[in-house]
Formats: sequence, structure tokens, C-alpha cells
Amino acid sequence: MRAPGDTQGSFIAEAIIEHVASVLSLDANTIRQKNFHTYDSLVVFYPESAGEASAYTLHFIFDRLLSTSSYLHRAKSVKQFNSCNKWRKQGISCVPLIFKVALRPAPGRVSVLNDGSIVVEVGGIEIGQGLWTKVQQMTAFALGQLWPDGCECLLERVRVLQADTLSLIQGGVTAGSTTSESCCAAILQACNMLIDRLKPVMDKMKQQSGAVSWDSLISQASKDNVNLSSSAYLVPGEESSTYLNYGAGISEVEIDVLTGAITILRSDIIYDCGKSLNPAVDLGQIEGSFIQGIGFFIYEEHETNIDGLVVSDSTWNYKIPSVDTIPKHFNVEVLNTGYHKNRVLSSKASGEPAVVLASSVHCAVREAIRAARKEFGSSVDPFQLDVPAPMTVVKELCGLDIVEKYLENQSANQFAAGA
Repeated sequence: MRAPGDTQGSFIAEAIIEHVASVLSLDANTIRQKNFHTYDSLVVFYPESAGEASAYTLHFIFDRLLSTSSYLHRAKSVKQFNSCNKWRKQGISCVPLIFKVALRPAPGRVSVLNDGSIVVEVGGIEIGQGLWTKVQQMTAFALGQLWPDGCECLLERVRVLQADTLSLIQGGVTAGSTTSESCCAAILQACNMLIDRLKPVMDKMKQQSGAVSWDSLISQASKDNVNLSSSAYLVPGEESSTYLNYGAGISEVEIDVLTGAITILRSDIIYDCGKSLNPAVDLGQIEGSFIQGIGFFIYEEHETNIDGLVVSDSTWNYKIPSVDTIPKHFNVEVLNTGYHKNRVLSSKASGEPAVVLASSVHCAVREAIRAARKEFGSSVDPFQLDVPAPMTVVKELCGLDIVEKYLENQSANQFAAGA
């Protein structure tokens, strides 16, 4: 699973907080906000990753999410709904996110061919996370610095090749959501080397003929025997090797007490992306990891037989997220928090951290179950809602045996009244 350890640990903390809130008859967010890090405590827990005080955006994000999602109004509506509906119950929950990520060393190479096309190689593997898209953009941006008044349109000239362990011998691993940043930083270094070589050629051509195009610049550099291939190996410094991501998510769900079916009515997320390298890519990563987290917390049962062999070995038995898993209303805001001097162009990771925010769905389901147990006279607290929490578990925890007794009593009362 993505975000190993962080997902489970954060979920455990949220379960504890919601239990405390239930026992004290308080809104869970009251307990959460009392337990938020101050910047001073953040430095104690994350001495190497906390960064500057201005970069600690969790309090702002949480308050903004509560406001923009109309949390208090919706929480009241959920209570009203539960008081008026016996067989369907709703729940709503809001969870914060602090997620530590680390940059790894990464190689990169940029080569300009005689026809002006640009070939790029990086150590990371494109697995759908938008790595190559960001690398292409970084290459065009970096080489475009030769035209400070308006860069040449270089993006369509850039082609990324999949490197192997012979072409780039220190590729490392593609993991931890920071591969795009590391590779882009390596490419930026390589491009800056090329700029240092091309700048004297460009200055000379400007003196002779004025405006200089990319094609003419590369043609002249080739004639002058300039090395048009540069390699770099990024090694993150101590101050930039790790940092913290922040975010918050609210989910509202509805359960069918008789069947245990779960409907995710709405989810709202605000996520601190620093200054996104590509907002479209990062938005897709945030949404995708959140949906994957829903699968982990709700649907994906890992079953084994008495011999320990996996029986949920296909999608006939193992329920991965599908089109029905997506919240009916899904709002995601990528927060641009501006300049971060130790980040790659002020960017932040977007792959794994949002998985943790899917615990808001699990917490909301627990709240809906709690309302059902209260309705039918079952013990409200404590009860254990495991991960995952599919409809069979939800139906059982709602107290189906109590529901059946309730229906029997209703039938008996109606029979007696008719007699």
C-alpha cells in the first residue's frame, strides 16, 4: 500500500481522537484542534523537516476547509437527517494531514541533437505519476532562460527516453512521491551546464546578427565544437532532503442500516502543493491517491483460507475502487503557498500523502454506525470498526440482530392493535 505506516498510524490517531470526542460528547474537531502542533512542537517532532514557520500551513488549511465546505452547517444537517431517518444514517468527519517526504539522489542527462531536438534521460520510472511531463516542462523552462524576454517554444522539441542501468548507472528507486522533484532538479542542473556553454555563443551571435533562434544557436554551437550533452547527479543538501506536506479532508457518507451499503456523498480536500510544477498532474495525483485510500479503508478485503492461502485473488473477490467509489461530489483545491527556498522551484510532492486523507471516509462511516446503534438501543461506545470496513461489517455493527427484534416487536404490536 502507498504511504506505508503513515496511513495506518494516522488512522489510529484519528480513531482515538473520535473516541475521546464521543465519550466527552464533543465535536471531534474540537479535540483535533487542541492536539494540533504548534510550530515549536513541530520543530521538536520534525527537527530536520519542519522548515520555516511561514511554511507551516496546517492551521490555515484546516480553518479554510471548515469554512469553504460549510462543515458546521453540514454537521447539523447530518444530525437532522439521522433524527428523521430510521433505516439510513449519515456521518461526517474531517481529518488533517502532516506527511514527511524525502528527496533521493537522482541522475539526469540532457542532450541537444544537431537538428535542435532535445533528448532527456532521468533515473526515475514513469508509472503514471506524470514524471515525464514535469521533466519535459522543466527542460523547456530551464533552457528557455537563454531568452529572458520571452522563451523559445522548446517544449515540443523535448523527448524523454527511458534510461537503463547502463546509460544512467545511479538511477536509484522510484518511490516516495519525490521522484519527479529529484529528477527535475537533476535536469535543471544539467540544463544550467548547457546554458553556461551556449551563452557565449549566443552573445557572439547577437553582436553579429541581433536576434538568435534556437536552431541557429545549436547549429553554430555544433560548428564551434561545443559539448551539447550534459549530465548531473542531484544530491539533496541537508536543509532540503526532507520536508513536510500539509492538507485536510472532509468526507460525508450515508449507510443503509439493513444492507450495510455505503454511499460517499461528498469529499472536500485542500492540499498544500507549494508551487505546483504542473497543477493538472498534481490534482490527478491527489484525487487518485484519495480514491486508492478509500479502497484500502473500506472495500479491499484480503481474505485467506485455513491454509493461509489468499482467496481474494481477483476482482471477483477483491473489490478495488470503481466508478461507484468516487464521491458524488468531489472538491479538491491545490493550495499554492508560493516561494519555498529549499524546494525544487518551490514545489511539493503530491503522490502518496493524500492517501491518508481517505481515513475521513472511514471515520464518517463510524459516525454513521454510531448513530444507527443509538437508534436501536445498542451500545454506542466502544465498538471496533476494522480496516477495511465493507458493507458486511457495517451491517453487523449497526446491530442487525437488534433491528430484527425491533421489526418483530413492531409486527407484534401492529397485530395486537388490529386484534
